[in-house]
Amino acid sequence: MASVPRLRRSRGRDPLGLRRALSDRLLPALVAAMTLLAALALAGARGAAELTARWEAGAAAAVTVQLPASAAAGGRLERALAALNALPEVAEARAMDQARMAALLRPWLGEAPAVTLPTVIELRLAGLPAEPEALTRRIAAAVPGAAVESHGVWVARLVALARSLEGVALAALLLVAGIAAAVVAVAVRAGIAARRSAIGILHDLGATDSDLAGRFAARAALLVGAGALLGTLLAAPVLAGFADLAAPLLGGAPAGRLLDLPWARLPWAELGLLPPAGALLGWLTAQVTVRRWLRRLP
Repeated sequence: MASVPRLRRSRGRDPLGLRRALSDRLLPALVAAMTLLAALALAGARGAAELTARWEAGAAAAVTVQLPASAAAGGRLERALAALNALPEVAEARAMDQARMAALLRPWLGEAPAVTLPTVIELRLAGLPAEPEALTRRIAAAVPGAAVESHGVWVARLVALARSLEGVALAALLLVAGIAAAVVAVAVRAGIAARRSAIGILHDLGATDSDLAGRFAARAALLVGAGALLGTLLAAPVLAGFADLAAPLLGGAPAGRLLDLPWARLPWAELGLLPPAGALLGWLTAQVTVRRWLRRLP
């Protein structure tokens, strides 16, 4: 029985002429641009997630309860602290030190305030409440006559906004991946059209669909991976600059110089996955595109 001829993938051989059919200039450049957009989307999603965590763990859980200045003398402060610590939503309730309160009010009241400062209790919540208004009512009921100030309403809205931005960034990442797959498919179909005769001859001689699709897939994976690597390298300084601009929101200070930019805050793990993910996307897209075309051959 005659053996079925196969396309040997020896180094340097290009029986299909794919080096001319699939250009090593246009496709990598397009993929590099889309990789840059994907890196921006990844960084945006991570930044939104960090903002959400910061707001939920920091000011998001801050509530203050204000009592009259005489509350400490009459034992009311101790009863209020006990009632507040008994609430399941409260992780810790503690009275604010008068010296600290005076320091906070010094820009407005001066060194020696002429008014008597009230007693203020700081609450640290176990988590961001789903219904801030209901929690405020329960705190007010636990300490009758106290003034409750909760930042939960506006913080909850900020957290919802940050989560929405994270979702939008991930949706943009999926959109970029879809566009990249479409670009690779168009390039592969153009390569098939350019080498249609050679593909037909090799197919008639017995070359299998796996051999032909594998040739295209290997070439596409190489070009797409190279373009993704280039786009990742271009994205790194851009993302470092954006991270420097966003440093005040995350509790840092702008660097102002390239070497002092917050390189450590970049999503290096996600960025490192972009080139292999791009190569895999190119390989799969080429495989599907070529095999679908080959199925229509007689």
